[in-house]
Amino acid sequence: MSSLENYDLENGETVKPVLPEKTRDVLPCVRFLMLRDFVVNVQKVMFETKLLVLFPAIPMAFIAHWYSLGRPWIFGLSLLGLTPLAERLSFLTEQIAYFTGPTVGGLVNATCGNATELIIAIFALHKRKMHVLKYSLLGSILSNLLLVLGSSLLCGGIANINKHQKFDHKQANANTLLLLLGLLCHIAPLLFNLNMMDPLEIDGASVLQLSRASSIVMLFAYIAYLFFQLKTHTQVFEPLEDQDVDDNNIKETASIGCWSAFIWLCLMTLIIAVLSEYVVGTIEDASETWGISVSFISIILLPIVGNAAEHAGSVIFAFKNKLDISLGVAMGSASQILMFVVPLCVVIAWIMGINMSLDFGLLETGCLAFSIFLTAFTLQDGNSHYLKGVILTLAYVVIGACFFVQHVPLDDSNNILKPVGNVVA
Repeated sequence: MSSLENYDLENGETVKPVLPEKTRDVLPCVRFLMLRDFVVNVQKVMFETKLLVLFPAIPMAFIAHWYSLGRPWIFGLSLLGLTPLAERLSFLTEQIAYFTGPTVGGLVNATCGNATELIIAIFALHKRKMHVLKYSLLGSILSNLLLVLGSSLLCGGIANINKHQKFDHKQANANTLLLLLGLLCHIAPLLFNLNMMDPLEIDGASVLQLSRASSIVMLFAYIAYLFFQLKTHTQVFEPLEDQDVDDNNIKETASIGCWSAFIWLCLMTLIIAVLSEYVVGTIEDASETWGISVSFISIILLPIVGNAAEHAGSVIFAFKNKLDISLGVAMGSASQILMFVVPLCVVIAWIMGINMSLDFGLLETGCLAFSIFLTAFTLQDGNSHYLKGVILTLAYVVIGACFFVQHVPLDDSNNILKPVGNVVA
């Protein structure tokens, strides 16, 4: 008989030793600690979002794909499923930034902030759907500059109509300079093609080489911008201190742990990749069934889904009269797409042996140029009011209507055919 056991002479039974009271308290806590943390993480990540009602669209999209219920249904459900995932992806990158500090956190946000657009672009590139790739990236830039920023200025101006709204225009100037450089790199291949008098003399190889060289320049400029933002001139991108007292000056802390956020980030990125593949593979069928052009779906619908997190966050900060943060969200995201994601896709296509240039077309490049110049003029004085938001939002409506009525013919490889006179070249 073990020395830890006591023999009850009266009842003739062996009595097991009684553990100390502290030990009884610790063992259940240790036993259920991981389960409790998992439940808390699920609650924070899955249930603390207003887009919770859209999560059922994710398994429904998987079911529709497995049972081949209809390609337009797969596209619609995948598009709905991407909306809460994009918002939660932004939440998780913010949680990681609490632990990594501003420098690494900025790099994480730069990499993951536009993960949805980047993943859609990579799958479109893999499937050789250049029109979906270019349209989705262009639409993301237009959405951030006009819709996200415009609605933020509009809502912020109405909510703070009795306050004088100001922001530090130095941050906007830095982003504007970066956008103008990117616009130059997009206009140069377009002008090179338009300069040819005879369409048969257009040198595709020269345009391709110019696009690849410009993409390398854009990537170098974006790296310099990150170094400028995160290292040498961090004070330029720091938001102005609000004059009002914010909730007893309570400092915000992370809701979940760093490793938990990283695991959730990887899981949601994987789901986004699967749904993005569904979207890219079924977009033409949805366009034909719904009677909506591929250009409108790619430029308007896809970016609205991908920019759901930026849109919500920017509007919330504008409501709180924190326009510097709203500008950083909207213009920072547009700069990332134009100066990082677009040239990165050109370089990846170069490695894969796919010919992708920076010539997005006359109408598309014209809309991009107009959006950049309109945003620059809107933010030049460092002041804001709701009328500026109205103008930017209405400009986005006009561009959306333009692509809604546009039907671009495609060749056998899904490349955009450019009309020359009355002949499609």
